Amino acid sequence: MICSMTAFARADRPLEGYGLVWEIKAVNHRYLEISPRLPDALRSLENAVRERCRKALARGKVEVTLRYQQDVSDAALELNEPLVKQLSEISRRVGDLVQHPGQVNPMEILRHPGVLSTRELDVDLLQRESLTLLDEALQALIDTRSREGQQLGKLIEERLDGIITQVEIVKTAVPRIKDAQRERLRSRIQDVIDSPDPDRLEQELVLLAQKMDVDEELDRLLTHVTEVRRILKKGGHIGRRLDFLMQELNREANTLGSKSVDSETTAAAVELKVLIEQMREQIQNIE
Repeated sequence: MICSMTAFARADRPLEGYGLVWEIKAVNHRYLEISPRLPDALRSLENAVRERCRKALARGKVEVTLRYQQDVSDAALELNEPLVKQLSEISRRVGDLVQHPGQVNPMEILRHPGVLSTRELDVDLLQRESLTLLDEALQALIDTRSREGQQLGKLIEERLDGIITQVEIVKTAVPRIKDAQRERLRSRIQDVIDSPDPDRLEQELVLLAQKMDVDEELDRLLTHVTEVRRILKKGGHIGRRLDFLMQELNREANTLGSKSVDSETTAAAVELKVLIEQMREQIQNIE
């Protein structure tokens, strides 16, 4: 499985009048860099968050943010009924004493300290649920990275097909180019020397052929293409290996360009470099 390093995931869950929300943002990075952002009440979870991220991810710059907020649809208030009854009874007794009985005003009772209280937050429960929800968010992130990684793999495969096409173009053109260069050299020498030494001429032609020989570069290009495909098929944490192979492919393309004596092979070398650079840009985002 190929995984991209760029992804976003979100997981939320209601919990006793509160809402828990995890958001994870990941971008490409040379190593794994984790940046947790936690509420003060849950700051103690930082080590556990880092550990879970390290187990789930290998590379990338990852921002992990947890928020919890009161659910406005659930009035997280508790009524102290015994205190309300006590206050109501006292209010009636006071009315009798002053011989001025009247209806008890509920709003006055609600203003009394202790009648209404906010539901206490169970920190232990919140920590457990937060870590469980984090696992869900990390799995969602991995799934997203996997889907993007599959698309990156397809793009790389298309460029590999393009490299093979260019290699075949050069292989087909090399014999014709060699023959043309041999005839061009013979013609130039004969223009300067009426009766050139056949042995000396043949030595020059051999040296020219050696300088033009690109069979080794073409073979290595195909070998590297095969290796890239093998690594893509194997999957896993392959970004660094692919990056190294891009350097090797680029080196062979440069050598091919430096040996070129024909516009067709020069164009092929340029196209190879374009294809390799396109792959390299995609590989920078592979875990």
